[in-house]
Amino acid sequence: MNRNETGWCAVRHQTIIDIYDYWNRLRGASDAPLKSQIEPSSLGHLLPSLFILEKNDDLGAVTFRLAGTRICDLFGRDLRDESFAELFGDGHADDIEATLLGAMHHVIPTLLNATGYSTAGHQATFEIIVMPLRCENGCRARLLGAIAPSAAASWLEIVPLDFLALDRSRLLRDKPGQNGGGSNWPYTAVAEPPHGFSVVLGRMMSSLFSGVAPR
Repeated sequence: MNRNETGWCAVRHQTIIDIYDYWNRLRGASDAPLKSQIEPSSLGHLLPSLFILEKNDDLGAVTFRLAGTRICDLFGRDLRDESFAELFGDGHADDIEATLLGAMHHVIPTLLNATGYSTAGHQATFEIIVMPLRCENGCRARLLGAIAPSAAASWLEIVPLDFLALDRSRLLRDKPGQNGGGSNWPYTAVAEPPHGFSVVLGRMMSSLFSGVAPR
């Protein structure tokens, strides 16, 4: 598999790299592309692994607006209108929801590493990326994302996943002096330990805009 690294931030799945590069090209010098710029016809083989999330005020959650066939097959059902955070077990739902809302509000792409578990006892690791989209009126209520397994497994998409467990999360920001439009993962990652997520997330969000590194 292909591998891109920025310091200790490694991305191993080509799908994640390709959809990020697409998002980055669309945004140009902006912090995020407009949702109207997304052209499904130009995404080709990536479509089955892609999703779009939206802030659903009626349900009080960030939910799937669209989910590719490969993602629905992973969980054995159509995910439209379901909460993204509720795919995660072990009390991670609130942390995931806070991460999604933070990515929207602060317009910051985010990488997640997760392990998926099936009721049959299988497990597999996944890379997940969420990237903000802008509306024409300036609202920030949608995310473009992708889910990809870190390694191939013959049972995936045949035996449904029961839940995901969050292993790690990383906020991403432009490298100094670089403002989108390029490729080769032009980001530095902001570290975040796997425990005490909500507290650390708040510190990280503050540090991104204060210029002070999180402790």
